[in-house]
Amino acid sequence: MLSTLGEIFAKDQLGFSVLSFTIFIPLLVAVLLVFVNDEKQIKKFGLLATLTSFLLSTLLLIFFREGTPDMQFVERLDWIAPLGITYHVGVDGVSVLLVVLTTFLSVLTLLFSWKGIDHYFKEYVICLLVLETTVIGVFCALDLFLFFLLWEIMLLPMYFLIKTWGGARRNYASLKFVLYTLLGSVMMLVGFVILYLNHQSATGIYSFDLLDLFKVPLTSEKQIWVFTLLFFGFAFKVPMFPFHTWLPDAHVEAPTTGSVLLAGVLLKMGTYGFVRFSLPLLPEASTYFVPLMSILGVIGIIYGALLALAQNDIKKLIAYSSISHLGFVILGIFALNSEGIQGGIIQMINHGISTSGLFFIVGFLYNRRHTRDIKEYGGLAKQVPILAGFYLVISLSSLAFPGTNGFVGELLILIGAMKSNLYIAAPAFIGVLLAGAYLLWLYQRTMMGELNNPENKKLLDLDRIEIGICTALVVVILWMGIYPFPFLRMMDSSVTFITDRVAATQKMAESPKNDTLLIQSKINQSP
Repeated sequence: MLSTLGEIFAKDQLGFSVLSFTIFIPLLVAVLLVFVNDEKQIKKFGLLATLTSFLLSTLLLIFFREGTPDMQFVERLDWIAPLGITYHVGVDGVSVLLVVLTTFLSVLTLLFSWKGIDHYFKEYVICLLVLETTVIGVFCALDLFLFFLLWEIMLLPMYFLIKTWGGARRNYASLKFVLYTLLGSVMMLVGFVILYLNHQSATGIYSFDLLDLFKVPLTSEKQIWVFTLLFFGFAFKVPMFPFHTWLPDAHVEAPTTGSVLLAGVLLKMGTYGFVRFSLPLLPEASTYFVPLMSILGVIGIIYGALLALAQNDIKKLIAYSSISHLGFVILGIFALNSEGIQGGIIQMINHGISTSGLFFIVGFLYNRRHTRDIKEYGGLAKQVPILAGFYLVISLSSLAFPGTNGFVGELLILIGAMKSNLYIAAPAFIGVLLAGAYLLWLYQRTMMGELNNPENKKLLDLDRIEIGICTALVVVILWMGIYPFPFLRMMDSSVTFITDRVAATQKMAESPKNDTLLIQSKINQSP
């Protein structure tokens, strides 16, 4: 019976696809909430929307067919036909995991928001729901114009979350976030247009469709230019060193839910862009830029970790740790082998879980003490033992302790990076040691020692909702750490498709001219 249901979902025999419902239910409820003023009803409708979207995304996992790189649960409708623009969505083994991560964290952020938001609560929930729709849409979009449109719309709810419910410097942080992202987006759009015009030049047909673009060859020179343009769009979003300066400000000034979604899913849009577009569409340029990308990844790993060690603000420390962790993701992706890319993708999920957990912990403390200064804490494990216990597990996950999800991702990344270039990969091990230093030192300064501050003696431990949030995160941390194989199997075929295209390009460069046509035909195959 499960297989029959899977066929129904996969072939869209229900009419409007389950994937489109997953994307747009939060948006539809957000529109509905415009006409609702009762706070209890707003909470119920918001939670119902996020839960429904999460349950539908779990159906995508349950009925996902492993062993094929093909896009599944596909929905394609003509939109602006004369310009070759379509509503085309689908998921593979890479994007389906990011969709589930987004819906999962959206439920937790809404539960967290049930207390602590004392003004414009309806508008706050609407922003969260619109943000959820745009991020899921980015991970599902197979039309480059649709991808760019959702990428840009995402800025609006995140901008208002920071500006309206953020900290003292929220105006500066929100504007900086938007301007940096827009700068990268303009360059990304130019790269997309070059791909679009190249397809029209080769076939006479206008198309922004990713699967169509796979079939049209691109000269080496054009690949270099397009990769460079896309690089800026994705690098600002990751953010990679040296395009990272907006991130600490945005994290520090954003409300807890903004920080959770920013770290948990929005930063993954940049690394996802490299995996979805740069590697398979531009394999020759990706190979050419491997040394640069790997070096920038390693610099980000060490630089972010060193700056994390120097922070007195808990949120800013976690923000800089994100730069370090995403440096590992870049290093793995541009190892251009299956171990590295799989490690990079699984580490996207791991970082989304562990860093979101850390921001939740900071949010719990801030709601009780209204300070993020590390010096204000100490000895909290005696006063709030449940919070301290969850905090320890989440910290171990973030520093990649064996048995947690972070260990699996970083191990695969380091294996892949060492297979690619041992000399570039070796310094990345410094980042592993530094992560242990700043995370354990932070835990020691906040949770261990004597409870000397009288303000901390009044703290209450986690309530039921907060325990539920932490329990959900810890279950995923241990599941992915102890038994990661289902997640790795799911993405295996999609990763193989990418590595095959890159390998075929490398082989073509080394082969005699009479072999290049056969190899080029393999490169142009779409999943």
